[in-house]
Amino acid sequence: MGQRISGPEWPAGSQHGRFSVSEEAPPRYSCSHGDGRTLNMNLSNNTDGLVLPTMVTMETEASDGVSERQDSRRPTLYSTIDAVPTLDFYTNTMATGRNRRSRPSLETLRKVMDDGETGSSMEDLGVDGYAGNQEQQHSQHEDRSQQNSQPVRFGWVTGVMIRCMLNIWGVILFLRLPWITSQAGIILTWVIISMSVIVTSITALSVSAIASNGKVSSGGAYFMISRTLGPEMGGPIGMVFSFANALACAMNTVGFSETVRDLLIEYGAVIVDPINDVRIVGVATVTLLLLISLAGMEWEAKTQILFFLVLLLSFTNYFVGTVIPASTEKQAMGFFSYRREIFLTNLLPDWRGPEGNFFQMFAIFFPSAIGILSGANICGDLKDPETAIPKGTLMAIFWTTVSYLGISATIGGSVLRDASGSLNDSLELNSSAVCEGVACSLGWNFSHCEVTHTCSFGLANNFQVLSMVSGFGPLITAGIFAASLSSALAFLVSAPKVFQCLCKDNIYPYIGFFAKGYGKNDEPLRAYFLTYLIAVAFILIAQLNAIAPLISNFFLCSYALINFSCFHASITNSPGWRPSFRYYSHWTALFGAIISVVLMFLLTWWAALISFSIILFLLGYVSYKKPEVNWGSSVQAGTYNMALSYSVSLAGVEDHVKNFRPQCLVLTGPPNLRPALVDFVGSFTKNISLMICGDILMEDGTAVLPQRNVARLVKWLNHRKVRAFYTPITSDNLREGASHLLQATGLGKLKPNTLIMGFKTNWQECSPHSMEDYITTISDTFDSNYGVCLLRMMDGLDISEEIEGEVNHAFETESTTAPEQAAPGRNSDALRPTTLLMVLLLQKFRLDVHDVIVMTDSERPPNSKNLKRFEDIIAPFRLREGLHGEAVLQDLKRDCPWKVSDKDLEALRLKSERKVRLNEIIRKNSQHAALVLVSLPVPQTDCPSSLYMAWLDTLTYGLHCPSLLIRGNQQNVLTFYCQ
Repeated sequence: MGQRISGPEWPAGSQHGRFSVSEEAPPRYSCSHGDGRTLNMNLSNNTDGLVLPTMVTMETEASDGVSERQDSRRPTLYSTIDAVPTLDFYTNTMATGRNRRSRPSLETLRKVMDDGETGSSMEDLGVDGYAGNQEQQHSQHEDRSQQNSQPVRFGWVTGVMIRCMLNIWGVILFLRLPWITSQAGIILTWVIISMSVIVTSITALSVSAIASNGKVSSGGAYFMISRTLGPEMGGPIGMVFSFANALACAMNTVGFSETVRDLLIEYGAVIVDPINDVRIVGVATVTLLLLISLAGMEWEAKTQILFFLVLLLSFTNYFVGTVIPASTEKQAMGFFSYRREIFLTNLLPDWRGPEGNFFQMFAIFFPSAIGILSGANICGDLKDPETAIPKGTLMAIFWTTVSYLGISATIGGSVLRDASGSLNDSLELNSSAVCEGVACSLGWNFSHCEVTHTCSFGLANNFQVLSMVSGFGPLITAGIFAASLSSALAFLVSAPKVFQCLCKDNIYPYIGFFAKGYGKNDEPLRAYFLTYLIAVAFILIAQLNAIAPLISNFFLCSYALINFSCFHASITNSPGWRPSFRYYSHWTALFGAIISVVLMFLLTWWAALISFSIILFLLGYVSYKKPEVNWGSSVQAGTYNMALSYSVSLAGVEDHVKNFRPQCLVLTGPPNLRPALVDFVGSFTKNISLMICGDILMEDGTAVLPQRNVARLVKWLNHRKVRAFYTPITSDNLREGASHLLQATGLGKLKPNTLIMGFKTNWQECSPHSMEDYITTISDTFDSNYGVCLLRMMDGLDISEEIEGEVNHAFETESTTAPEQAAPGRNSDALRPTTLLMVLLLQKFRLDVHDVIVMTDSERPPNSKNLKRFEDIIAPFRLREGLHGEAVLQDLKRDCPWKVSDKDLEALRLKSERKVRLNEIIRKNSQHAALVLVSLPVPQTDCPSSLYMAWLDTLTYGLHCPSLLIRGNQQNVLTFYCQ
């Protein structure tokens, strides 16, 4: 629906404006003035057809002919500060040295329009299109001065694809893939590779969806999970994932050390022994990697590119070596180039040793696929994480999968499982021996070592088989060095980055020390040293096959949560879930989560139990501590969906007396100012009943409580562990505000049925209209079919100091006074039948009440002293009929309805005396009670307000414990029937 706005009045003496329309741009208005100024205006059309100004600039020609652009300061229609939205409005960080541009608030816009101070407000706000030239030039100067101090940022090739490929091409590829092929055969090896690729590909799709759903900061998998599922799930996985990366660094370092040890053994240069040599080389290697990491991300990236080139060269060397005819020495070690019979023999599995089973092979191989998160782990160092992570990760998975399938097929088609390495086993030299197996058809007899299990070469026995097959062995050794060192270096960098992000979020105690960053890239130097110590501890194990299954479980657990994060964020239909990456499915993500958990238990069940135990412990801690963070998680969106669904379904359920709950609207005002009232109601609503804290703002009917104050009060309620809603409302008086709350609060069946207020202790000093307002609020509540409770404390509602300093003997059940001792001198025999009948009724209703005392002397007249006190209370509000004429009395009664006439006092004398007598009984029998409950008298039309307040005051007079005046709406809320 459009609006019509009249144009501005041009200054006198100005020329006619020139109008031009372009199909590719909004209309542009230009007006030349006689004083050499030109006014340019850009207008844009909104969706409603309303023409809105977006920018107003003025060009002023100085006397020297130089044109100077300056902001318009005229408070005209086009001098608006309602700027076009820019990206800066939605960021939560500020550029260094510059003021963050923000959208003007609605209050500012309204104030500007009302006060006519557009120009000055625009200048002060500095919003889009109105920053002064001096500030703009200053910002540009700062930008130029900071160009040299900008952190290093990487693209999708160097930052993600190469990094992921290097991590996937780890020690498993060179040192264990041929051995796995010998155990599982080519077919099952491809199955193992395919299963790993399925899990990692689904996870990569989920990572891509999460990474493209907004700006991703440093923290990798932890950042994604925590911002999607919240700190409860993000915190535990951040700890576990950081630890897993440290273990992966140790695993790849051990793989490198094994290769160095084998080379030392080959050349007869053993340091101590085979195990300790791995430890010594491993510690020295990880120390060198630490120094490279400390040098900064730029040096680390250059080192990774060098490793990548070495790996490409080593792969080329291997594939060239497979087609070169095998020499006699290589044939003795089991290599015969491509042979059909070798390929067919190696197709099927040949399980050997205690590790010879499918899932153990999968557990050993799977760590080779865990590098898919290497790019995401440094997302804070990427130029465009939303684009780089999906593209680089998926490309890395594709090319590494091709390489794994190719190497397993080629090595399985050219190398025997067993070979002795001895030239004497040639059939030409030993033709008389009995020969069995594929080697016999190739001219070699390895039967002896096969039977005695003493073969030293072949796929099943030699971990360095790729070096033997290749054209130039040292290049494969260089490839092993590059693969293991690059993976170890990447994990050594990833673990501190993730852990630093976790420490900055301050979810767990005592780890904030590691949150500090250094340099332009905010390097986590302290976390580097922590990761280094963890890696050294596991390097000392010196067993690659022992470390790999542990890593598999930790990473599978991370993958399960990443996939579940994507699934949960999708099904909650949160408006904030809008990933630009579309090639994913929430059902695929759920399958990835389930299969990851299943694989955890199939691989190493005891490691899976340890992983889940650690995560459950960390999750329980975060759930208990409830850190003060709010990331708009999908759990919050799911909670909203569930609450909405249950609320709507509850609306169709018919009320039943068995399901009655006291749903309380408590007029607390600001809850933190009346903690006793809040705590009292919270003590019986607990977590099973509705509690709404109503705050009637009566200072100014147009005042609105700022949102920050509302959030502060809600935070106070949560900190006090009171599950309640806070609802402020503006009104001119208590009665009107309470009426609005009674009608408007609640949702469906989640609607209050009881109004709780504090007792008006100042009723004798306050204005009569305020007292009248209080009484009519009670009457209106009854008219609305609500119950009413009034809580009174002798020293007001804020009694925190008194409660902390006193011991309330009412809670000491061991010293409970017997009924006969509580009322000495009373006729106990006369009380027993009646008492037995209140007891039977309580048992019918299954209420746990043990001591019941029935008072029979309530009909006695009250004490004269107490009656005199009541008369003194009501005296200031009486109408002295003897001092005024009948006409004057009628006018006073009409103008002051709270006044008590002699006729009113006489008509209600018996009720007044009964209230005095009840107070005497309560004070006599409830000296040590924790709480006194008294039936609230129903306000009647013939009872003046002052007299009614005197009744309430008298009933609860002289009690040192809290007293509650309570009255329901005369509807049954108890039943002893089962239906």
